[in-house]
Amino acid sequence: MTTNQNRHARREAARLTEPTERARELAERLGLRPYPVNYWVVDYDEMNELIAYDGFQTRYPHWRWGMKYDRQRKQDAFGMGKAFEIVNNDNPCHAFLQESNGLADQKAVITHVEAHADFFRNNEWFARFAGDREEPAAAAMLERHASTIAGFMADPEIDRGEVERFIDAVLCLEDTIDQHRALAEERGGEFEEDVADIEERLDRLGLSPEVRDQVFDEEWVSARESEESPSVPRPDVLAFLREHGERYDEDEGKAEEREPWMDETLELLRREAYYFAPQKLTKVMNEGWAAYWESLMMAEEGFATTDEFLTYADHQSRVLGSKGLNPYKLGKELWEYIENTTNRREVVDKLLRVDGITWRSFHDVVDFEAVEELLAPDEMVDEIRSDTLDRLDPEDPRVDADGLTAARDGEVDVDRYPWYVLTSDGLAERHFSLAKPANRGFLSRVGRSELERLARYMFDDSKYASVEEALAEVDYGLGWDRMREVRESHNDVTFIDEFLTSEFVTEGNYFTYEYSRAAGGYRVSSTDPEDVKRKLLLRFTNFGKPSVAVFDGNYANRGELLLGHRYNGVALDVEQAERTLERAFELWGRPVNLATIVTEYDEHELEVASRRGYEPAGEEVGTLIRYDGAEIEHHDLDPDLEERIGAEGVDYDTKPEEWLA
Repeated sequence: MTTNQNRHARREAARLTEPTERARELAERLGLRPYPVNYWVVDYDEMNELIAYDGFQTRYPHWRWGMKYDRQRKQDAFGMGKAFEIVNNDNPCHAFLQESNGLADQKAVITHVEAHADFFRNNEWFARFAGDREEPAAAAMLERHASTIAGFMADPEIDRGEVERFIDAVLCLEDTIDQHRALAEERGGEFEEDVADIEERLDRLGLSPEVRDQVFDEEWVSARESEESPSVPRPDVLAFLREHGERYDEDEGKAEEREPWMDETLELLRREAYYFAPQKLTKVMNEGWAAYWESLMMAEEGFATTDEFLTYADHQSRVLGSKGLNPYKLGKELWEYIENTTNRREVVDKLLRVDGITWRSFHDVVDFEAVEELLAPDEMVDEIRSDTLDRLDPEDPRVDADGLTAARDGEVDVDRYPWYVLTSDGLAERHFSLAKPANRGFLSRVGRSELERLARYMFDDSKYASVEEALAEVDYGLGWDRMREVRESHNDVTFIDEFLTSEFVTEGNYFTYEYSRAAGGYRVSSTDPEDVKRKLLLRFTNFGKPSVAVFDGNYANRGELLLGHRYNGVALDVEQAERTLERAFELWGRPVNLATIVTEYDEHELEVASRRGYEPAGEEVGTLIRYDGAEIEHHDLDPDLEERIGAEGVDYDTKPEEWLA
């Protein structure tokens, strides 16, 4: 526990020493394997500064941090949202606790952070983006970047304003990287070339000076450098701009080679974009994972005392009940669904092996209330107090023998920390999801198709003589095991694609909405599970941003940059696209083009549709937006190029023929 050295912070750090130690012990007992965590106690202003800096203490000089700081401070001051925790992905992780928070909030943050640290350590997407390093070493990397860029700004030969404008331009395109670069490298596929120009590539060939001068003379090299174009669209726009971009010299009226500090700054910011990419790729999974384990530790394991529980429950309900697409709520519900469905399969598998129970007769002959009672945890592990320790057997695999000895010797307050005398097996039984009141009825909702699928290859279907005998062999830990497996390999897109089922959508009352041109506002458009899934996949594909790739670095044989918007049924905000092109020009140095598809509406049709209550169809039209450094132009798009930019087989538009009431 580290403090900022003021008296209040030291007092708070001393108060939180035991909760941080116990939270780590409980997390590990529950099967989590988190990075070590350094906890820092900071004041209100320091917390806002850290939030503005994305959880790190040192970042490069730029006005964006001040803007984020001011926004966070006002958001908190006017009751529009309070940040309870900030933790970064590093080894060790660094987590920050605000000294003015109550003990209930501090404990909630600590348990939340321990789950985040586990996710950072064990999710493969974070490991893939660490590059050649086994550990992220993020704080050190960002500090080096900050020092380098601060050096550029302090250099008397470099205009500080020019550095800030250049950073502005790069940040407008910071998400135009290749999210799957790490996967491509891992599988031996194509990935971004690290060599910046043709000259360096020729050097690598080891040709003699005579052969090189004869075959690859200066005229050939110059022509090739100006004609660099990818054979397939390149999603890492920043890498292409780093390799082939120039700067526009207003005095000369043409593109000139960039200053070295520009190339280095672009690459540093690109590396930071790749570092933060896994956090964007796993927002729902990560926050849901942390919310799940925080809730289990704070509420179910009593980490929040009786006096603290109401405060915790109030704050947790506000976090999970906040408006809009809430990654905490969606993620937590999906993790609970994975746990419940895994446990349900385990219980159903055992019941289908009972003599007299078949998949056809399952709902008729199974007494679900009796099953729920049988699945309830043994009183021995469910009701642990200082006066019940004598009935615990240290040889029982559910009991931690060392913990039991410590509790009996008075070294641990078992009334405060009952979990201390249990192993992971004991805790799994104690928290078996299908025995919880909130999940009553989940077992009985199993569908006939799932029952048939489970029974299809079941050969020992008369293994048990009774339901009691069958349920005695239920593996209570399978749900958590499955959750940990999923945590290792998925990102938000694959997570939602695999686990957002019709049952989940229906039970959770999810729906989609669209903007109605006729009504002039948003309306519910569909409750179909496939539509809900498509909309959520759109939200998390490419960080929820439009997918843009480099299609040509010598468009129309004029050295112009051609970017293509991979159209998927959702049109760009044209005004924002135009402003972004202006920034891209600063990184390319020559005219830049963007190929996209827009939907055009006839004014008369809009008026009629509004009166008659139907939605106008509109016409999808290919458009080329061009910026030459002075003005924006719109041109008709070549049909072949229009076909190339379409995302095949994908359309996220869920507008119905008839709107729902």
